[in-house]
Amino acid sequence: MDRIIDRLAALPAEVLRDLKRGVEKEGLRARPDGMLSELPHPAALGAPLTHPNITTDFSESQLELITGIHGDADACVQELTYVHQFVQRQLDDEVIWASSMPCRLPADDEIPLGKYGSSNLARMKTVYRKGLSYRYGSRMQTISGVHYNFSLPDSAWEFLQQRDGSAADPVAYRNDAYFALIRNFRRHSWLLLYLFGASPAASRSFVTHTARGLSELEACTLFLPQGTTLRMGPLGYQSDAQASLAVSYNSLESYARRLCRALREPYPAYEAVGIRDGDDYHQLNTTLLQIENEFYGTIRPKRRIHRGERPLHAIGEGGVEYVEVRCMDVDPFSAVGIEPSTMRFLDVFLLHCLLADSAPDTPEEIKAIARNQYLTAERGRDPAMRLTRGENEVSLAQWGLELLENLAPVAAALDAAHASQAAAVAGPADQSEGPHREALARARAALIDPTLTPSSRVLQEMAAGYENSHLRFSLAQSLRHRAQLLATDLPGEQVERLRKITADSVSERIALEQADDVPFETYRQQYLAQRLIGGSAGGNGPAGEAPCE
Repeated sequence: MDRIIDRLAALPAEVLRDLKRGVEKEGLRARPDGMLSELPHPAALGAPLTHPNITTDFSESQLELITGIHGDADACVQELTYVHQFVQRQLDDEVIWASSMPCRLPADDEIPLGKYGSSNLARMKTVYRKGLSYRYGSRMQTISGVHYNFSLPDSAWEFLQQRDGSAADPVAYRNDAYFALIRNFRRHSWLLLYLFGASPAASRSFVTHTARGLSELEACTLFLPQGTTLRMGPLGYQSDAQASLAVSYNSLESYARRLCRALREPYPAYEAVGIRDGDDYHQLNTTLLQIENEFYGTIRPKRRIHRGERPLHAIGEGGVEYVEVRCMDVDPFSAVGIEPSTMRFLDVFLLHCLLADSAPDTPEEIKAIARNQYLTAERGRDPAMRLTRGENEVSLAQWGLELLENLAPVAAALDAAHASQAAAVAGPADQSEGPHREALARARAALIDPTLTPSSRVLQEMAAGYENSHLRFSLAQSLRHRAQLLATDLPGEQVERLRKITADSVSERIALEQADDVPFETYRQQYLAQRLIGGSAGGNGPAGEAPCE
């Protein structure tokens, strides 16, 4: 705690007010009867290959709505709302599905893959998705979530490095700090699954294999009675093949080396599928991971990349720029899937993860982290459930309340920084309980009373008004959000801005198609042959070990 307070004191108020965040929110397009839409991505939404705000994820029917980078949570949600409003106005009678767990789905081979045009880049994106369908099944890929991108402003690093008395290269220092954040996040991310998990139930149309511990709530709904998030449990984004990776986050080098191996070494089951039959491509390659983005994880180190550049190469050259939190469910009670109060809790949580001591991870701890994630996803609201903490087991509520105590100074510092700005503009105000501390207070209440969690609220709502049906509840929420988005005024300047971006995206897609000058097979091989890491920020790893080529 002393270290956290000490490092917090090194960050001026203007730095704390300027934490950066952005959102990527996924959501299926569904028909009014709750069935997955079979229609192509609407032309009025532009080109998903090149649109910065409106694209698709795995399926042609799976929207991904993206904000820019914001220094304020309210501004971030406002932009996300504008994008949702614009999109909903182009969907006729379709809805954006309000749950992480899917709407009614057709057979696996009838779930449409994302299509992006005729360029080599577009074709590669579709082939990658086809590979995912072979490897994991299309159903799993239709699960949706909210990705939260977080970073400190550039000015923060000089203050922290000076306070720590570090003479390291600034890029290397920042890399180490972000990986320290990631290790702490992984240790404690079960708390986010408990507090914000909102997918305790799923439609039977989604579960075509053995139920794996699910109970029947009604004829068409399966659930976990004490579960928080099916999405983050064994039913969700999991892979037996990837489970063998046991990636360490002790440094950029250790992380990259493990991923490099998975990106370079053939995997027998995928070799059996093969890459292609003539011009019919099954997947990009036969390695354990086709590309870096295939690696599942609750959080990723990230850097913005140039078109056609591999993510590991970008990080190796310029270092980690931000982290991407990937364990957040879509909030079914929010028209845009996430609330400002949730963002504020995430900001407190992530800043604490960065400022606190962060011991190296070990193989034993990596196993414990996975166990804690699964237990919280499946039994998080069970008071008898115990998590692994070091050599001991502890109740989720006890550990969670202790964590909140450690988060309190960070929340207070963020509230004070924002209050000082407000006072400069409008004069002093009562800041005894600012919005970041309010977010912690709500979390504390939910730890004490599990019925206040979103997962419990979903089950309560399903029982009270929807005959325990996940589909009926989610469709009703989707229709309610649709009405809210259409009824709320969308400023004319936002309409014009998004229309221009949409038109520009189409022009950019066409230009890419016209610029192609090699066959797709050549393009595929050139992309996969790129140097992955080993540049100025990546280093060469331990003595005698070559960089990942």
